[in-house]
Amino acid sequence: MSQYPWGEATATGIGSHPGEDHAEAVRVAFGESPALPYLPELPARGVGADMIGRTASLLLEMPVEVQPSGWRFADRPGRDSKRARDHLVRDLDGLEEVAQDYEGPFKIQVCGPWTLAAAIELRHGDKTLADPGAVRDLVDSLTEGLAAHVADVRRRVPGASRIVVQIDEPGLPGVLMGTVPTASGFGRLAAVDRQIVADRLGAVLPADTFTVVHCCAPGVPFGVLRTAGAGGVSLDAHLMRRRDEDAIGETVEAGTALFLGVVPGVDAKLPDVDVIAKPAVELWRRLGFPSSTLASQVVLTPACGLAGASPAYARAALAACRKATRVLQDEPGE
Repeated sequence: MSQYPWGEATATGIGSHPGEDHAEAVRVAFGESPALPYLPELPARGVGADMIGRTASLLLEMPVEVQPSGWRFADRPGRDSKRARDHLVRDLDGLEEVAQDYEGPFKIQVCGPWTLAAAIELRHGDKTLADPGAVRDLVDSLTEGLAAHVADVRRRVPGASRIVVQIDEPGLPGVLMGTVPTASGFGRLAAVDRQIVADRLGAVLPADTFTVVHCCAPGVPFGVLRTAGAGGVSLDAHLMRRRDEDAIGETVEAGTALFLGVVPGVDAKLPDVDVIAKPAVELWRRLGFPSSTLASQVVLTPACGLAGASPAYARAALAACRKATRVLQDEPGE
């Protein structure tokens, strides 16, 4: 039995889709990524449908509101918090209808604690990241809220053999390198210790799920993600650097799954499936891993979310990833 919730030759999406028709987006996610469908996100709907607001709606006793500078914690839930929650509940209602007869693994996505801390301001205007105590409160609140969200998804998709939770952390490299701007924009917040980053991230990962951390920025901190306990790492294959390959090799050797972004997230001419699969195939060969593990340990995805694409391209990109997985399966054995 595979150590991963999915079978061989699996593709999936990162999460975001274009447009405002969530029912159609769910149908596309199930139709074009049948081996690992997911709950789409539609940020074009506006406030509360964006990555930060959507995940903030899961926080317990930490309401948020939108200010001219962006999201900020508030004294009490208001219109912005309600809008974000309403979007999510409607999306889950629609998912329940489409997923009635589905059986297999199912993926959801939430924004990670460090990206939230770098984005949401405290009531007095500083970034949450500037206050270690506030970061702890955020982590505790997200941990509880995400666990409740996973339980809700399980009830709504009873045929889900395993819930895969993708934690979106595009801001993580900046947190580690000390490049996150202060609320004023004139300074930079101090880098956070790697062990603290790993500990706080690990605390959020829900039990009894398979967790994947997605980071589409350069400088993915593979060691930190392994220490946190992530079962998989999701990244843009075209941002991989040769100097990262030792860390990637250690990650693969530890059994961590790789979700490799192999097609653009915005409209582009899609190449043949052999070309799409090439970054995964060549990485495996360079690292010296047996080709027999490639199709189970690597999942193909778009490079990032599809919110900036046209609906037709979003569907085509997911289909191209799915077809390219056959190349991974057909790789000759050692």
